[in-house]
Amino acid sequence: MNGNENPKLATIRALLARAEHPTTPEAEAEQCRQKAFALMAKYGIEQAMVEAEAKTKDEPTDRQIVIDAPWAMERVQLINRISLALGCKLIHLGPAGNGPARRVHIFGHRSDLERVELLYTSLLLQMTGSLAAQHVPYGQSPRAWRRSWLLGFVSRVGGRMDEAEKGAQEEAKNETTTTGRSSALVLADRRTAVENRYTAAYPNARKGRRTTMRGTGYGDGWAAGGRADIGGRRIGRSSAGAIGS
Repeated sequence: MNGNENPKLATIRALLARAEHPTTPEAEAEQCRQKAFALMAKYGIEQAMVEAEAKTKDEPTDRQIVIDAPWAMERVQLINRISLALGCKLIHLGPAGNGPARRVHIFGHRSDLERVELLYTSLLLQMTGSLAAQHVPYGQSPRAWRRSWLLGFVSRVGGRMDEAEKGAQEEAKNETTTTGRSSALVLADRRTAVENRYTAAYPNARKGRRTTMRGTGYGDGWAAGGRADIGGRRIGRSSAGAIGS
């Protein structure tokens, strides 16, 4: 653990690691995940308010990240949906070298990027682990079916995260800084700062092309995304599947 790491963030990491360990009983893993995501939502709001109180202006930062194969483009879509839900912005820069890996550039405040890292790592493990257990229906192209399954998973998880963030923000709506700024205003200012930094770096950025798919696994993936543990209303390459600095 980093000696300068926020104790709550360290606790979240430990809970997620325990939940994902193969020897952890499912009931205990579920409890760990629920507690981790509850702490994560509160951590995001708390850090936003703390940073708003700081004497120095809290500026967003950015990171370029390599997303490895397999399913690199679907992983890009997963981290993009997580980033958007947590107040960050991401742009896909294309291939990283000559292989299938992709490079993305993500903008956000430090505490939000930390939350993106935690959720991406956890959900990536759930997504790939669940996909590995799926049986492709007879007559289907395995790759097309699996890709459509992944897209369904990402879509459902993204929607649930949006709802979870709105719930956490609603619970914190009466919180204010010592100068009287509401949590809603603090979060709005943070989103504007991120957008401005993103636009300054990529003034001519355009929306990506609409995703197309041929397989019929979307519904099964969507259902699996509904079961993925993001905590109900709660809401690269430094290690396998994790975001690098």
